[in-house]
Amino acid sequence: MKKNVLLDSHLKTLKLPTFLREYEKTGRQCARDGKHYEEFLLCLAEMEVAERENKGAARRIRQAGFPAEKELADFDFSAVPKLNKRRVLELARCEYIERRESIVLAGPAGVGKTHLAIALGREACRRGKKVKFFTACGLATAYAEAREERHVQRLDAHARTRHLILVDELGYVPLGQGAAENLFNFFSLCYERVSLIVTTNLPFSEWPQIFGDERLAGALIDRLTHHVHVVEIQGESYRLRASLKAGKAKDAPNAAPEQEGGDAQDESASQ
Repeated sequence: MKKNVLLDSHLKTLKLPTFLREYEKTGRQCARDGKHYEEFLLCLAEMEVAERENKGAARRIRQAGFPAEKELADFDFSAVPKLNKRRVLELARCEYIERRESIVLAGPAGVGKTHLAIALGREACRRGKKVKFFTACGLATAYAEAREERHVQRLDAHARTRHLILVDELGYVPLGQGAAENLFNFFSLCYERVSLIVTTNLPFSEWPQIFGDERLAGALIDRLTHHVHVVEIQGESYRLRASLKAGKAKDAPNAAPEQEGGDAQDESASQ
């Protein structure tokens, strides 16, 4: 198939870059395979759609502001055998977002809560969902700054346009009264409107110590747990295990010379 200048111009006008780039090669392949015109057009249309979906997912992932690239495929489920892998993979289908439900990932530091949260968030982006990532402290700070500059409504409006919002590390740092009230108002705003993924190192019974107000914490838990999937993660810290492995690897080369030296001394003594 020869290049057609007029066709190229029309495809540029219609903003079909993949169609423009691939139609010659695809035309030759379809001719060799004896495919009809409809099949030729279907191949090009599928490539154009796939390219747009990939670019859209990449844009949504970039706009979400994830702090790192984390995928479910890279998560070591064997390190946390009590974690229900099937349940996590079901959540990755993002049906909970359609139902405006939320997820709470609870467990001690270092067991992979943030990894799972980001991985689920990236999967939501690939499925066409608008996502935003915050740390709990970062979100509280964003609201404090918005109140000072009197554009809280703008921040609230932005939150309402998201399908999913991640709030990471809730409970690691106690919140002051103002920050606690800001987070409570945020969770109230999202209730039955926007899905949340919250990671925390504390059980619900200890949330009052985060907010410094048992009544406020109780009201928040009541809203958050109405439509929620609680995923508890138990296990040793990934970072601790990595450090221990690194320490063993570092010590291993030193062990051999010591053994060799001991053998040499034994041989010398025997002589």
